[in-house]
Order: sequence, then structure tokens, then C-alpha cells
Amino acid sequence: MGMRNSARAALLAVPLALGFAAQPASAWGPRAHAAIDRAALAALPDDGPVFLRAQADFVAAMAILPDMWRGASEPFSKIEEDPNHGWFREQFAGIQPIPRSRYEFVIALLRERDRIKARDPERAQRMNIRWTGTLPYAAMEAYDRLVAGLRQWRRLQGAGQETRFIEQALAFDVVRLGHYIGDGAMPLHVSVHHDGWQGDNPQAYTREASVHGRFESEYVDRIALSEQDIVPRIGQTGRQGGDLFDGVLAYLDQSGLSVERLYQLDRKGAFTNPADQDARAMIYDRTTAAATMLRDMLQRAWIESGSASKPVANPTETRHPRYNADTGSAPPPMDGAD
Repeated sequence: MGMRNSARAALLAVPLALGFAAQPASAWGPRAHAAIDRAALAALPDDGPVFLRAQADFVAAMAILPDMWRGASEPFSKIEEDPNHGWFREQFAGIQPIPRSRYEFVIALLRERDRIKARDPERAQRMNIRWTGTLPYAAMEAYDRLVAGLRQWRRLQGAGQETRFIEQALAFDVVRLGHYIGDGAMPLHVSVHHDGWQGDNPQAYTREASVHGRFESEYVDRIALSEQDIVPRIGQTGRQGGDLFDGVLAYLDQSGLSVERLYQLDRKGAFTNPADQDARAMIYDRTTAAATMLRDMLQRAWIESGSASKPVANPTETRHPRYNADTGSAPPPMDGAD
């Protein structure tokens, strides 16, 4: 038993020895996630899945559900879920293009780690699924589930059958998609600087992990953010064309452009002052970006669910021209491609 406890203590010390935070970065707090989801549902166009608005209270109440799957007391769930909330872009900048398969991405990380470990061992230590993240894959997987559920809703509704239960399932799908898209708009979820500035620091930005919660939860609560702050800022529906995976990656890249600005605001104490207009502007900008992206993905899923499905090659069929024996599947095609 003593040897077991010693081994456990050694394992728990590893993240600290590598310079990582002992606790993972959290997501937007309950207030922001709920406001983002409510705003997205309210902004659905009249020709969209407006029946989902009836689930707004459930979606808002359960908006942080994916964070509940990340407790150390539920280790299997935590190991699977933690990476879904981040996309630490600088860590894997050398991997281009980004693989379209979650599992091909994992393999690419391992190969990149092997390539750099001799000349950059510290970076190689973090070249793993937990400290690079899988957020775009989680978002796309949630999106596909939503499309499948909306197709079933259309079938039931067209046959005059009960849709109440599929609507409950769809509300859960909105919770999942909304959470990942919400996280993706928070700049510290898409950067290695998620819990304090890492590496060279000529601008003397804080290295304290508390900067994360100071912005996304404490300041959001200080200004009492609500969907009424977000809805008027949402524009017309977009993202109905082009490849959606590429669109999600571009959305995350856009979020990353605000990382240093966030640290500049924190350095001047903006997130302790509810009257600071620059800090408010950043909160409104990032939550509006999330609500807009979520609204657009909900509308796109609705349109896709109503389109006639064209035959597609089974990605797990070994005869598929892009079949990858390392993953047992072919990566998803570009939207509109065979």
C-alpha cells in the first residue's frame, strides 16, 4: 500500500513538474454559457428549427453539463472529455493541414512529438492529446449528432407521430454543441497561455492561473451578462456554405487573436472594474461570436437534415480510397466532396 501511495503521489506531481496547472482550465461559467445558448436560440431565423426555442430553459440550465464530466472522481470520463474543451494552437503549429479525423490528429501528434523530442524535449512533453486539445472534433461530432436527430424529427413530424422525446434528445445535442462552441470563443481556450502566460514574457503578463476565471466567470458575473446583451449584436445568418470543419478552425483562429489583448486588459486591472468599457467590449465580442456561430450551425444542421442524402462511401470500409489502416477509417470528406 505504501508503494502504491508513493506512485500515486509521483503521478500527481508530474503536471507541476512540467509547469502545467494542477487543475484544468475551466470553461465559461454558467452565466455566460447560458446567455450564449439562449441568444443563439432566440436568433434562429423563422425558417429554422424554431421549435428548439421551447427547450431554452433546459438548454440554459444544463449549459455547463460537459464540464460536469471532467471531475477527477470520474477518471474515465475526465480523460475522454478534458481535451474537448481546448485547442492550444501554438503547441502543434507544425502540423499542417489539420487532419479531418480525430484519430488521425492523435497519430499526427505522436509523430510530431517523435520528430521534435531530441531538439525540444520540453515542448515534446506537451505534444499529447490533453495538452493540445480536440475541440473542433468535439464540435463536429456534436453537430453530426444534431443533424441525425433533426432528420428523425422531420420523419416523425411528417408521419404525424410524437416528437416530444426526440425534441428532448435534440435539446441535449444543443447543450453539447453549444458548450464546445462557447468554449471556442473564449481566447484562453485556444492558446497555450490558458492559465497564465507561458514562456518568454517581455510584457510582464501575469503567470497566475487565476486570470482564466477572472475573465470568463468573475467579470461576467460582475457585469451580469445576459442574452439581452448578446442578441442585438448577432448579425444575419451565415455559414450556410463552404466546408464546416474549416469554418470551425477559422472560428477558433479568430478567437486566438484576442489572447494578448486579454492579458493587456488583465494587466491594467480591467477585469476587476465593471465600468471598464474595453473589458465589457471583449466579453460582448466573444460571447456574441459564440452565439452567432452556434445559431449558424443550428440553422445549417436544420437545412442539412432536410436535404436528400446522397450516397456516400462508408468510412470504415477497407476499400474506401482514403481508408487509413492506422485508424480503421477514412477521414470525413470536405463538404460537397465525394
